[in-house]
Amino acid sequence: MSVERSSGRGPAELRPTTIEANFVRTATGSALISAGETRVICTASIVDSVPKWLAGTGRGWLTAEYGMLPASTGERKQRDVARGRPDGRTVEIQRLIGRSLRGVVDFGALGERSIYVDCDVLQADGGTRCAAITGGFVALELATRRLLAERALARTPLTGSIAAVSCGVVAGEPLLDLDYREDSAAEVDGNVVMTGEGGLVEVQATAERTPLSRAHLDDLLVLAADGIAALRDVQEQVLAAATP
Repeated sequence: MSVERSSGRGPAELRPTTIEANFVRTATGSALISAGETRVICTASIVDSVPKWLAGTGRGWLTAEYGMLPASTGERKQRDVARGRPDGRTVEIQRLIGRSLRGVVDFGALGERSIYVDCDVLQADGGTRCAAITGGFVALELATRRLLAERALARTPLTGSIAAVSCGVVAGEPLLDLDYREDSAAEVDGNVVMTGEGGLVEVQATAERTPLSRAHLDDLLVLAADGIAALRDVQEQVLAAATP
């Protein structure tokens, strides 16, 4: 018996996904990504300096920060600043976003500049880290386009594209792009980050209730590859229509 999903979508279907480019006028590059009921604002800011350990190397850097607005989950979430430090989940997610985006950046071409990609969750219904990576790449490309238009860069520092999607096993069935209800009931939940050329950047998979079989892992990777190809189409359409 197949799992009944939101919007009547099939096991291999993404939630309706849209990206609005240049959502934040004051950012160097920005995007608002919506995946079903999940919405994340992604901004990319570029500064003409690098961490001390990179000074004088001619190479740049990229880092990411992630946060959930207090009302993003319905029940108010305390801000990290009120606690004095980010929680473990926040730190893990922003490290994942940074690692993923750094995988498609040529830091020699960037020069001694730092890119800060900030991902703020307006509304959470599952898959926020994947939406942040997918939308974060659009913000990153728009920011680098601006530097190219201003002749601050001789060539693009981007070596490819990147996107991410969640997947999991619910009631014994592999599913793509889990919403919160599905994720809460999953025997296995995972996140897959891939380049536009199909290279795996990171695979996270956790067996919540039953061990993950090799066959199910292969099924999830196939679902993720198809889903990321569809997300890349969305990214390309948005970037083709966007003005710097």
